[in-house]
Amino acid sequence: MPAVPLGDSMRLLHQRWFQIAAGVAVLVAAVWLLGRGGAPVDHGVVATVARGPFTTVVTTSGELKAKEFVQISAPANAMQAQAYQMRISSLVPEGTVVKTGDVVAELDRSTLASRLTQVTLDLQKAEAQQEQAMLDSTLTLSTAREAIRTDDLDVEAKRLAKEQATYEAPTVQRQTAIDLERAERALAQARSDLDTRTQQAQAKMREVGADVERQRSQLQVVQDVLAGFTIKAPSPGMVIYVREWNGRKRTVGSQVGYWDAGVATLPDLTHMESVTYVNEIDVRRVAVGQPVALTLDADPTKRLTGKVASVANVGEQRPNTDAKVFEVHVTVLESDTTLRPGMTTGNAIETLRVPEALYIPLEAMYSDSGVTFAYRQSGSRVVKQEIAAGAMNDHEVIVERGLAKGDRVLMSPPANAERLALVRLPAARPAVAGRRDTAGPAAARPPRADPPVRRR
Repeated sequence: MPAVPLGDSMRLLHQRWFQIAAGVAVLVAAVWLLGRGGAPVDHGVVATVARGPFTTVVTTSGELKAKEFVQISAPANAMQAQAYQMRISSLVPEGTVVKTGDVVAELDRSTLASRLTQVTLDLQKAEAQQEQAMLDSTLTLSTAREAIRTDDLDVEAKRLAKEQATYEAPTVQRQTAIDLERAERALAQARSDLDTRTQQAQAKMREVGADVERQRSQLQVVQDVLAGFTIKAPSPGMVIYVREWNGRKRTVGSQVGYWDAGVATLPDLTHMESVTYVNEIDVRRVAVGQPVALTLDADPTKRLTGKVASVANVGEQRPNTDAKVFEVHVTVLESDTTLRPGMTTGNAIETLRVPEALYIPLEAMYSDSGVTFAYRQSGSRVVKQEIAAGAMNDHEVIVERGLAKGDRVLMSPPANAERLALVRLPAARPAVAGRRDTAGPAAARPPRADPPVRRR
């Protein structure tokens, strides 16, 4: 093996000592940084605390409906004709523009066919009974009148007999007087019977006459209902089908009844609203009068504005869903001729607007043991800083205390997160006595959302 020159040996020795000294210096610096809580920062996952307008939005999908419309229904008096269920046999296509008097739908007439036959037979029977009662009354009264004539002649004969017995024996005179009195009493009784029979006949005729009128009225109702089975438009407009209890629209074969007689509507397209449903978690943030930005699935380029008109007080469970929702009506402020009932809308309800606020991305906020904090970059080290979080939206959260504009916060925990000590916020200053809150009562302020819990 060749010998190494002395000069080269010295150079190699100096290089090794230099490498060892550099390694020791790096190790000391790393220990010093770890001792101070610092860590290398990946600048790709750092966000800056921003200041500016802050809004929170509840996003839902809804359906356009006309605020005012004319209802097209099955005959209102169908129940009087005992038509409780009626089937739609024909229906004009939805969206058809009709004029007053145009046929919109036809109902199946077989529903009332048997009823019409029965009512017709009942009317014929009542008329026959009326005719029979009239004949009976005529015969009875004729017999009674004939009996009166006979009794009247008998009284006349008894009166002549009494006059002829003037010169007869007293017993004969008495007998003729008795016979005359008996004949007069029979005549009076016959006349009284005629009055009674006349009243009976009149009562009977009124009874059968009322039955006839009732049957005629029932027949007229059935005929009117049958005529109403041809449903016509009461005014001009565009035909929009009515939704059934299960959310499906009326079609040929659908059943309508007196409790749900609607078939279609003729909406007023100049005044529209979007009907949407808000989850029970978000409905506490929605209030009447809040602005809404609307979009149309049919035309994504169109932008409309609206405002919340009403919020239901009672929740409901929609078909095929488990969550409870609350119905919300949003009035569309613009009048657009292209809007049609049934169009799907996207509703962005602005529930909170803060003109000036500090905020950070939601990914930069953490929570542990009920304490909310962020990892703030301070020079070459990272500080685990407690923060007071405020309202949040889908992407950012307001920071009320703990950070300042321009601070840089980590979007993911540093490698030495477990060894970092939490820097707590100073105690809040007590409220000054007599100081008034310019923000108004607490009930009028937007609710503060709780920060999500993020654990490493």
